Formats: sequence, structure tokens, C-alpha cells
Amino acid sequence: MSEILDILRQEIRNQGPISISRYMEMCLLDPDLGYYVKRDPLGIKGDFTTAPEISQMFGELIGLWAIEVWQQTGSPDRFQLVEFGPGRGTLMSDALRAADMVSPFPNALKLHLVEISEIFRDIQSSKLSRYQPKWHDDLTTLPDGPMIIIANEFFDALPIRQFERRSEGWHERLVGLSTSQGLELVLSGKQVNSSLIPARHRNAPYGSIIEICPVAQDILAQVSGTIGRYGGALLIIDYGHDGSLAGDSFQSVKRHRFHPPLENPGQADLTAHVNFGELIDASKSESTAVYGPLTQRDFLLRMGIQARAEILSKHADANSKDDIYKSLRRLIDHREMGEEFKVLVINSTKMQVPPGFEDCGALDFKNNV
Repeated sequence: MSEILDILRQEIRNQGPISISRYMEMCLLDPDLGYYVKRDPLGIKGDFTTAPEISQMFGELIGLWAIEVWQQTGSPDRFQLVEFGPGRGTLMSDALRAADMVSPFPNALKLHLVEISEIFRDIQSSKLSRYQPKWHDDLTTLPDGPMIIIANEFFDALPIRQFERRSEGWHERLVGLSTSQGLELVLSGKQVNSSLIPARHRNAPYGSIIEICPVAQDILAQVSGTIGRYGGALLIIDYGHDGSLAGDSFQSVKRHRFHPPLENPGQADLTAHVNFGELIDASKSESTAVYGPLTQRDFLLRMGIQARAEILSKHADANSKDDIYKSLRRLIDHREMGEEFKVLVINSTKMQVPPGFEDCGALDFKNNV
């Protein structure tokens, strides 16, 4: 029996059912018992694998992307290179190795990592010590100035709230206790203010479920303000949808298999599909432009992943060459990560179109929903 389960039971007994957001926050981020705090969940021996762990090409291309964005900002002598949720530091390590090709870039950057896990901080420190990274628990302590931010599979792990439409109105879905003292989803008896529901979904059919992520909205508002004021860009790569879909995407993964999200709290990953429409809405500003979302396949192909695979394979033996192309397929094939994962960029309106989005154009907020 997990300690977090005991804490959850006690809180529900004392206060009544809790939001899914609160449940995710406790299971993932509790400073003593949280899933992301107590373990390294990545890789074959963990619960899931992210793109940087699949192939060095992923991080290398993001490094080249960051160089071009830095050049678009005027190649400042000092700028902040930031990663949200860096995990093992693999993406940033690969990115900076590629970035070493442009000598002023490594000397100009100050590396900032938003990371709560001491386990991951130790791993990141060993990989990135040359750049003397500074760690942050959240965004509030990031310094002002030009900023290039990378967020790969970060937003999917942020706590969400869920609402279900009934004949009398919208109600929040909560985590309560069953008669056997297990955890179960229940519906709040109190209607919520319809302003919480995105306008596009307010008249959805009865029984519809929608999700919102207030934390993501706050982050995008803060980052957009910084980028609009000082210049720079935010690159978001994650799995999700454009916001037109309603439905329950709250899920759990354990040992690379889907797992009931209310079982073994604190012992499995909890995520939800990212609503890119929500991120776009939260980024609206007169001083920022939004591009995408593109599929991960399109973005990586435009950034030259096939050419990079060919270069790597020229110096590889038969087994390594096979691994290179297996990794390539996993990253860009529509049956793997290629279509499900999306790429969104927010940059300053003073900057050019970001790399990979040259023929897309910025979103028109007057017509975008």
C-alpha cells in the first residue's frame, strides 16, 4: 500500500472528493513521495521513453533550431537557454554538442533548467557541467532577458481538470472514495460556472467530457510576456490535439503499458493529451506570434533529420546503421510518434518565421479559435 494512497484517503475523508488536478499534483509532485521526485522513470527499465532517449538526432536538430533562433534575435552576447523538464539532460546535451559548431553560441548562453527532481538534477549536472546550469523549481525565478525555451513532453504532465456535461449543466469530475475505500471518479453535485468551459464546447452533447489545464495557461501567459518584451522563442513538442476534440485523455503508464490512473498512486506516470488550442489561446499577445502546430514528422523532416541519419549511417557498422534507421522511423513514422506528436512555436513579432515553419505563417488570432 502506497503512502500517497493513505494521504489521499485522509484528505478525501476530511474535505470530500478532490479534483483530478489535485490528485495529479500529489501523485507526481509531492516533495517527499511524488513520482517525478523519487525515481528516474525513463528508458527500458523505467515506465516510458521520450524522443531524446530514442536518438541523438532529435536533440541535435533542436540545437540547430536554437542556433538559428538566436541568430534571428540578433545573436545577443548574453541570452538564457532554458529547458522545462529536462529529464536526464539528454536532449540538451545533444543540442549543445550540435551547437558547438557555431562558436559564439555556447559562450553567449546561460543555461537554466526547470527541474524539481534531485535525481534528475544530479544526472543533468554530470552531463552539462561545462555550461554551469542553474536549476529552478518553477518559472518564477528565471531571469529577464532574451530567452530560448525548449519544452519536450513537459505540458502533458501538468495537472488537468475535467468537466462533464449533464442535462442541467457542467459538473467537475473528481476523485473520491468507493465503498471499499479505493479511489474512484465521481461527479460533483455542484454545477460549475460555464465560463470555465471553452466556448467551442459549451454546447457539446450531454455526457461530453472536456479538459482544461490552468497551469499550462499560466505558464504560456508568463512566457509570452517575457518573449514579447525581450525577444526569443518557446518550442513545444508534445502529444495532443488542436482543441476541437472533447473526451477523456487522463491516463497512466507503468512499465511501458497503460495502467489504470487511479491504481497505485505515486507509482506510475500520469498524463493527459495536450490541448494545443488551449496553449494557443493562452499565448495571444500583440507582441508574440504563434506558429503551428506541425506534426513532429513534418518538423523533423524540415529540420533535416533524413540527411542527418544518412551522415551518421556512413560511419556506422551494419547493426548501428539498422538502429539509426529504426530510430528515425520511430520518430517520424505516422504509426509511431510522427503524427501524434505536435510542434508549436511562440516567438516575438519582431523576429522572422522560426526554423521549420517557413511556409506556415503565423496564426491569425482574429480567426483562430
